Amino acid sequence: MMDGKRILSSLGLCAKAGRLIFGVPMIIEAMQKGKRIYLVLEAGDTSENTHKKITDKCSFYQVEKIRLDADGGALASAVGKSSSLAAVAITDEGFYKMMGKYFE
Repeated sequence: MMDGKRILSSLGLCAKAGRLIFGVPMIIEAMQKGKRIYLVLEAGDTSENTHKKITDKCSFYQVEKIRLDADGGALASAVGKSSSLAAVAITDEGFYKMMGKYFE
């Protein structure tokens, strides 16, 4: 069972620490360049095309992906952005481990 409120508040901490990548294009580019990504969190309201793109890239680069119940607006708000976000990626192992307990 996911704890959505804790996940979103933890994402705010990750963003302040500079340990997030925002948006699908930037996440895919980071994967292709070999940057270590521990977890991709996808908004629950992404289109089928965006969902497939994220899922395929995460599968290919062997990155864990979780689809949240929150929409893109709530995801953006949690990380201090004003427009909707389809996905964010965690680039720090410590934050990844902290988030892991919210998905059990």
